[in-house]
Parts: sequence; C-alpha cells; structure tokens
Amino acid sequence: MPARVNESVSGPVNHLRPKHPKVSRAALCGLLLLLFAGMASGSGLNSSTRTFTPAAEMRSEDWNDPRELERVWQAALVRIPDSAHGYVETTAGELHTLSVAYGKKFPAVVFLHGCSGIGKGTHTRINFLATNGYAVIAPPSMARKKYPQSCDRENLRGGLYRDTLKMRQFDAGYAIEKTKALAWVDPRRVYLVGLSEGGIAAATFRSESGKASVRARVVEAWTCHAGWDEYRGINAPAGEPVLTLLASEDPWFQTPTTRGECTGFLNPDNGSKSVVYTDADLRQRHALFEDERVQAEVLGFLSKHR
Repeated sequence: MPARVNESVSGPVNHLRPKHPKVSRAALCGLLLLLFAGMASGSGLNSSTRTFTPAAEMRSEDWNDPRELERVWQAALVRIPDSAHGYVETTAGELHTLSVAYGKKFPAVVFLHGCSGIGKGTHTRINFLATNGYAVIAPPSMARKKYPQSCDRENLRGGLYRDTLKMRQFDAGYAIEKTKALAWVDPRRVYLVGLSEGGIAAATFRSESGKASVRARVVEAWTCHAGWDEYRGINAPAGEPVLTLLASEDPWFQTPTTRGECTGFLNPDNGSKSVVYTDADLRQRHALFEDERVQAEVLGFLSKHR
C-alpha cells in the first residue's frame, strides 16, 4: 500500500506543500495517482476481511517469528507531519519510495489497534496525532500470515486466544525499535499508545533490553484488571508516565474479573494518571478518543512529557 496525500481528521484532502517536507516530482506523482486509485483500507488487516488461523494450528514460535514481525512492520500505517498541519500518508514498506527532506526530527507515536484490526477508529487516531505534529506508526498485527481470532465484537467477547497478547507485545517492541531508527524521528521522544486490546498490549509491554523503551504511554479503554496474570496491571518502568482512559461503564469490561480501573497500578509521582469518564455521554462508551475532551487530555499529556 504505497503513499498518498493525506485526508485530514475533518475529511478534506490537504495537498502537500512545496516547503517541508520536500517531495520529489516522481514521488508526488505517485501520491496523486494513488489518490484516484484509492488506498487499501486494510484488506486482510481487520476482522471483517481476515481469514483467521485456527488456534490449534498456532505454535509458540509463531509469536516472535522474525518473518511475522517484519510482515507487520512492512504493512504498518505511517503518518509524517508536514509544515502546514497536514501529513504525508504511507506505509513502512513504501517509505523507500518517498524522497523527503525534513529540517527536524519529530516526536513519534507507535499506535496499537484494537482486536478488530485496522479500521475507522485507527485512522481517526493516527490522523489526529499526525495533524498535531506527531509522526505515527501503526503496526497491523493482522498482517501476520498466522493470526487467530481474539475477539467477538458482536457479543463483546475477548480473550479467544490468550497468547494474542504476546504477539501484540512482540509487534509493539519490533515497531518501536524500527521507529527509533527512522531518520526523521527523535528516538528520545517515542510514545506507545493503544486502544482496547492494543491498550492491554501497551499497558503490559516491557522492553527487556531497553532498546524498545518509550517516553510515555497512553492506554485507552482498558481497566488493568483481568483473570489472567499477564493481562493485569502496568509494566512501565518506575519513571515512565502512563495515562489511562476509561468509560466508567465500558460495556466490554463488566465481568467481576475485568471490572475496575488502573489507578492502583500507576505511579502518580511520575505524572501518571487514570481518567475515568462518568459523563452521561461518555460513561457507556468503549472508544473514547473521538470526543474532543479526550483528545485534549491526550495532547496535554503527550505535550507535558515531550
């Protein structure tokens, strides 16, 4: 899925400017052609288009198979801010086709999608962050050759394959390391942001070697409570701030094992905070980021820890 000119959060197309970033004529032509061809919305990268691998066929070696990790990285959605509050839209696998010169290094977000894969919610979040000056990389775990179904959205059932969490964590670590190596990313200002299942992965991710460490984390739509130990709590280092966002009556988390919120797992001394929304229009939502109040909370947190 090659690059194209972006669509802003509000919808209209923002054409690339002749200033930063500078794009070659060939690259720009390719971008414009792809506007008319249309970007693949994630064929095979979400639950409505993916053929899932039977759980019985999964093996532990699949979780961090280098070939699988690279498949996810190559398919990662990429947004690179420009000087006019827009962004270049491409994938990690197509970055080599762009001839782009930047006069700065951007703070970057590695975004982890929910259990249904890449969809409208993913685009809303990564486009918004890019519009606000963050380079964004969104690795789609469903780009793996072998991937089992992990949730049933219609019946609000998660945890259908327990070790999905390990796969998502491996994908996150690989993407963080790759993101830090990009010439236009400030490796000291890389953040991990996740929604729902991606939020669980963001909360529980641990960089064993330190190479995939991040500046801060944002966890949307997760309670930090679970019946499985590896799903519970926060695995951020002591000095790393974490922002958690949750609707008080999130319909996905109303069982005795998942009900609750993350306050008890956070270190308020390092700037971490749990925000639980009880407002009538938010308290029964799962995805929260579409609301301007939540967007302001996230931007404020990221800005504070830049």
